[in-house]
Amino acid sequence: MKVRLAVREDIAAVSAIYEAIHTVEEGREKTIGWIRGVYPTEKTAQDALEKGELYVMEREGRVVAAAKINQEQGEEYLDCPWQYEAAPEEVLVLHTLVVDPAVAGQGCGTAFVAFYEDLAREMGCPFLRMDTNALNKPARKLYASLGYREPGIVKCVFNGIPDVDLVCLEKKL
Repeated sequence: MKVRLAVREDIAAVSAIYEAIHTVEEGREKTIGWIRGVYPTEKTAQDALEKGELYVMEREGRVVAAAKINQEQGEEYLDCPWQYEAAPEEVLVLHTLVVDPAVAGQGCGTAFVAFYEDLAREMGCPFLRMDTNALNKPARKLYASLGYREPGIVKCVFNGIPDVDLVCLEKKL
């Protein structure tokens, strides 16, 4: 598995992963807390690509996972009682990590987070932050197994989705 910066040709594959996740959620197989047509959408991926912040994971030449990585902490993060005080330039944030449901449970999420942590080290960012919807129990379990703590849950409208209990996660390298 290889993680790299996305290129324009990856947008269709990333958007297809979003749609597959929406389909899984609508079928009640898993609850993530996303809404088709609201978040995430193809525009989510396009915006991240244009900023040079969209990363994709390839396996056997096929995009199987994606995420946006940057130093932007949403305003919701201001309401979280973070355990670690950190200057903005010391924090790297993982947003919208998605794994194709066809390869779920095969280590792609774990490998992507390992890439994110290595990137943080390269950038000199000792503090890692991310978030997920409280409904997304598989993600919370994964992140806990990788050493991420949940310092708080912020009730908010998040990416256009109302009544979200946003679980804030952090880790110090």
